Amino acid sequence: MNSRKVSLPEVPAGVRLVHELPAGEFPLYTHAEWNAAFPWLVQGTTGRGEDGLDLGLFGALPSGLVQERWRRLRQVTGLAAATHGWQVHGTTVAWHDAPRSGLVILDATDGHATQTPGLLLTVSVADCVPIFLVAARARAVALLHGGWRGVAAGILEAGIELLAARTGCSVGELHLHCGPAICGSCYQVGGEVPVALGLEQATEKTVYLDLRAVIAQRALRAGLQAPQVTRSAHCTRCGEGWFWSHRGGCRERQLGVAGIRL
Repeated sequence: MNSRKVSLPEVPAGVRLVHELPAGEFPLYTHAEWNAAFPWLVQGTTGRGEDGLDLGLFGALPSGLVQERWRRLRQVTGLAAATHGWQVHGTTVAWHDAPRSGLVILDATDGHATQTPGLLLTVSVADCVPIFLVAARARAVALLHGGWRGVAAGILEAGIELLAARTGCSVGELHLHCGPAICGSCYQVGGEVPVALGLEQATEKTVYLDLRAVIAQRALRAGLQAPQVTRSAHCTRCGEGWFWSHRGGCRERQLGVAGIRL
């Protein structure tokens, strides 16, 4: 049996690597370049922290503990309202016009976008890619849940199209970041996965997939500029242990979060 490790695809030229670090006591790993460039933006991915900060809404944790952790997250980010979705690896991206108080959960939704201050957009991940999109001139943001099925179905293109259409910004103005996720050296998939993603078909039955490289490729094809596309250096599977990993046997989840400061 051929044991050669096949890793697909290559990262596009010009797409940079970013090593997010936690800001403050709460384990929220943020994009330092974006913090400096977009002071109006709330953005990051939660980590496990010292207390094992599971923020999954649909697991086995007592509901009171989960709600308290979400209240803490809203306090830390300064945004009193938050929205989440029942994620189905689809392409539905919801546009949010007005924040509500507390937490609103939508059915069958894998992405969120807004231009309204005060609302925290969230997606849950534990190897999948939290995809952040920013329209800087319009002060708008989108956040997408990027598993391979959703990426193959077009969740990225749906988010780009929605953000550009709602804000009037060109696609070339947008910034994109692929947050902490499983890396291409850890993510072993069947040969049907690269085929579904439109990659060159491999002869091996299993391959190693760099999903963040796939997303970067698709972003550039959609019209984003390489200098405005970044990817996280963190692997949820083989990294420093700061994040939960589904492939690593974890049932817990971290959150990608994004919003606009009041």
